[in-house]
Amino acid sequence: MPGLTSAAGVVGFLSEPEPELQVFALKVLNEEIDSLWTEVAGSVGDIEALYEDPAFPERELAALVAAKVYYNLQEYNESMIFALGAGKLFDIDHEGEFEDTIISKCIDTYIALSGSVPAINTNQPPPQLTTAFSSTANGASSISAGLASPTTPFSQSTLPSKSLLSRQDSTTTFDPSQQVGGNANPPGALPASVASQAGVQKQLYAIIDELFERCFQGGSYRQVIGIAVEARRLDVLRRAILRANEDEKKQGKAEDSGLSRGQELMEYVLEICMDVVQERGFRNELLRLVLDLLNDIPSPDYFSIAKCIVYLNEHTMASDLLVQLVNKGDPKSSAIAYQIAFDLYDNSTQEFLRKVREELPKAPEPAAAPPADTKDPVHEEASEPKESDQLLQELDDSAGVPASSVDGEQNKERKEISPEAQKAFDSIRTILSGTKTIELDLEFLFRSNRADLVVLNKIRDSVEARNSIYHTAVTLATAFMHAGTTNDSFFRQNLEWLGKAVNWSKFTATAALGVIHRGNLGQGQKLLEPYLPKDQIAGANPSSAYSQGGSLYALGLIYANHETFALDLIREHFKKATEEVVQHGGALGLGVAGMATGDESIYEDLKGVLYTDSALNGEAVGIAMGLIMLGTGDIKALEDMIQYAHDTQHEKIVRGLALGMALIMYGRQEGADELVNGLLDDPDPILRYGGIQTLALAYCGTGSNKAVRKLLHVAVSDVSDDVRRIAVMSLGFILFRKPSSVPRMVELLSESYNPHVRYGAAMALGISCAGTGLDEAIDLLEPMIKDPTDFVRQGALISLSMVMIQQNEAMNPKVSTIRKTLLKAISDRHEDAMTKFGSAIALGVIDAGGRNCTISLQTQTGNLNMSGIVGMAVFTQYWYWFPLTHFLSLSFAPTAIVGLDQDLEVPSFKFYSATRPSLFDYPPEQEAKQEDAPEKVKTAVLSTTAQAKRRAQKKEKQQRRESMDVDQTPATPKTTNIDDKMETDEPAPKVEEGQDPEKVDGEKKDGEAPPEGAKKRMEKEKVGYYLENMSRVLPAQRKFISFPDGRYQPVKKPTGGVILLTDTTPSEPKTLMELKAKKTVKPAAAPATLQDRVNEALGQQEAASGDTGGAAEAAGVLTAVDEGGEGEEDAEVPREFDYFTDEEGGGEE
Repeated sequence: MPGLTSAAGVVGFLSEPEPELQVFALKVLNEEIDSLWTEVAGSVGDIEALYEDPAFPERELAALVAAKVYYNLQEYNESMIFALGAGKLFDIDHEGEFEDTIISKCIDTYIALSGSVPAINTNQPPPQLTTAFSSTANGASSISAGLASPTTPFSQSTLPSKSLLSRQDSTTTFDPSQQVGGNANPPGALPASVASQAGVQKQLYAIIDELFERCFQGGSYRQVIGIAVEARRLDVLRRAILRANEDEKKQGKAEDSGLSRGQELMEYVLEICMDVVQERGFRNELLRLVLDLLNDIPSPDYFSIAKCIVYLNEHTMASDLLVQLVNKGDPKSSAIAYQIAFDLYDNSTQEFLRKVREELPKAPEPAAAPPADTKDPVHEEASEPKESDQLLQELDDSAGVPASSVDGEQNKERKEISPEAQKAFDSIRTILSGTKTIELDLEFLFRSNRADLVVLNKIRDSVEARNSIYHTAVTLATAFMHAGTTNDSFFRQNLEWLGKAVNWSKFTATAALGVIHRGNLGQGQKLLEPYLPKDQIAGANPSSAYSQGGSLYALGLIYANHETFALDLIREHFKKATEEVVQHGGALGLGVAGMATGDESIYEDLKGVLYTDSALNGEAVGIAMGLIMLGTGDIKALEDMIQYAHDTQHEKIVRGLALGMALIMYGRQEGADELVNGLLDDPDPILRYGGIQTLALAYCGTGSNKAVRKLLHVAVSDVSDDVRRIAVMSLGFILFRKPSSVPRMVELLSESYNPHVRYGAAMALGISCAGTGLDEAIDLLEPMIKDPTDFVRQGALISLSMVMIQQNEAMNPKVSTIRKTLLKAISDRHEDAMTKFGSAIALGVIDAGGRNCTISLQTQTGNLNMSGIVGMAVFTQYWYWFPLTHFLSLSFAPTAIVGLDQDLEVPSFKFYSATRPSLFDYPPEQEAKQEDAPEKVKTAVLSTTAQAKRRAQKKEKQQRRESMDVDQTPATPKTTNIDDKMETDEPAPKVEEGQDPEKVDGEKKDGEAPPEGAKKRMEKEKVGYYLENMSRVLPAQRKFISFPDGRYQPVKKPTGGVILLTDTTPSEPKTLMELKAKKTVKPAAAPATLQDRVNEALGQQEAASGDTGGAAEAAGVLTAVDEGGEGEEDAEVPREFDYFTDEEGGGEE
């Protein structure tokens, strides 16, 4: 039939009484509806009447025509309802805009309907805080007023959501799983009430099932998983993964080619859990589902299981997994158990690790049967959750053990522990305590140290040591540059400079030893012995309280996040201390060493000192209380801290408590909403500042849209500059997993009229883009180096060093320019002190850990790096208190691959990097310039004088020949071009010892030749080279690493850090690497006076060998009491004087 030009006649048939004519009209209109819909739209009521008539034979055809009419009218909800009523006539396999649009509407409605079903609620609302907050702590009285207020609770914001996974929470509860109210439906989706009234749910689910089946047949399992996660349908998610495994079995694909399809999908679900899903409760449900599915796989991925266990904080399941792997008895299972133990240490808190260690089997002490109470209670707890038994059922060698006989079986297993298994459990305990990881990191940093002392000397010479801020800057740069390397030679070589430290500069310098020796577990206490507080003996010279406090702080940094005897030692000194400075250092040391232990007794000790209401102690104690209770969400602690923050009059105490509360809510996400709302509603700007910090740490690394919207809102609306600054800065903590999105977000803020906002934007770029070398971040930071405000320049320099850490010219060509900029800023006489301070810190950060560390806020396996995030958060408080700058060292992560065999020894072998050696090489060291003194003016030599010299030389030579003189002719400069041009006496280039003069001369000739030569050398480089075990491997280099060595093979894909290797030929002898970091330290004897100490140390400096460290020699300087008495000023304050006008002065005369 030729195409119709008008539908008038056909539409008329719809009013005819004969059904045959009506069916004919519908068939014609169905074919031509796209061109005739404008004429049919007026008669859509007749078409609907035919659909609703139960006696009409072609009701589905009428529904399809009505759907197409409404589609062209852009009434998509009605169109979808009628399309579902069309039944089989609506063909989802037909490709067209109409079908695609209706399918998308069906998916949106399916998600909305699924969201309307009450979700499984495992995340109970947090207990209500009984605080001194005002009655409006839950938000503004109305939404409009709330949006106008700078303290609007972000959980009540009505701004549109861009992602279904970031839907707004209900305003009446903090349960993230209740997402049915407000804007729970996707934009434009059919409301659930309309869908249920229309009775289309059955047809909708049929369409969705058909769509899922089509995806399964096409292998598009990820699309089904995405829809299931959006709809919160865990049953569909399980079905998709199981179907993938079934289809793979039917196709008969070999499993040894790699991961199975089901395992790939589960890894995809894990990625979605951590990167996309933002509700903590739903995330836990997904993780538990993945655990169940991993149990059903014949050969489960133990590392994925361990990742889920860490996320769920299930210490019992972790210990059970390790026990089952060890009990298998084969070397590979033991290696996997060791690798999981290393991963657990990297990703878990001290409290979690302690519980896992306690639950591991121990050898019975008596020879008889072990007493029942040594292990039974632990295993009774372990037997309570059914999931752990179900998860590890496949791993049990003795399958079919009744659940009721778990305790008896565990006792039997306890009796039958073999010596090999007991040795493995002891090794796992050592790994979980962190000793092995810290020892290997220390060894790598010690043997690979490339710290450039030329840069440090330049910093030292460029600033005045008598100025406290400059002395602190050099100290901090030294500490960062040598962090973890145990190389404190700079202090030994500069004792006279070190002796200029007074008061808090001395405190910071002593604490710097803790950064330098971080991880030196065996000798940390011995190194700091001369500095630690001692009982005063009559007649003995007292040591400085500042060095005593700094030593406790340093001891905490050495044993950071490592619960050992040091924690008890610091606590003992802290309780005995009476001076505020010592208590200040002891509190910081306690917080760092006892991080996330949740120790109530330490918390009570700190609280006792807090209640003395000392401003100096209060700030450190508040931070330490938060560090001890890190991430616990302890309601009692929060109530104590909030109450005291409202009672005290000291701003420093309030600031410390505000940060402490933020640390307690670390990683709590929705659980911190009530505290955030209350703090942001407080009239005190310091507590609002703490509210923003709480928001940043609670949602760190989640990329939460609602948190970002709240931060941006506060950043442009709060009346306090401090609050606005921290709001912009906190964007870096929320979005550090998506660094490329931050430059675009803060681009306008970086040009704000408010310098505090500009500083916050700079620091946000540094925090989120640390170690990435991101060009967009550098483009925003470079103009800020020339900002008119000094502290903005300071922030820009520090952030640039964070972004460019471990970058070389092959990775980013701007590295050399930025390094020169940093050195220029520190040596510029006209630069402000704040900028010079930032430049010194930046030079230390960019070469952190001897150029072997990067700044990492997430672990090698992708989890949040708790100590790194906490260190960065406390470091940002250097704005108020310089000693807190040392916390940045907690964010430094060694970039190495360390291979261990099944005996936890370091074998000597090589692995392969499929790149050019120069691509990830160290940046070149700074050249030492000898001509620091001002050069003499070059003496001009007239051409006549030069000609007279040449004539005299020629005459002298002629006389020698005539007298037959046999002496050797002295060398004279060659004159290749003699003219009348004026010459100058230029000094010859200085030649250092052991250096070829020709090389020095060649370097001076042409400045452009070396880059061209370097470029040619890069072109000639071969792709691929071998690296020794325990070598530096950058994060961007890991994807190029392989293990072609046939003997040692990794048990998992290399991710950096410690990697367990399986020895394919264990019978052959193996070569082990010598550990060089273990060497004795001899503390120096303390002479009587400061001058004697300095003279003695300087006299021994040249004869000193490597046996005596800088820490020991510096003790003589740093422990001395400052001249003039403790706490006195460096110079006398000028006395007040009276000012008289001329008239007054004349009258008195």
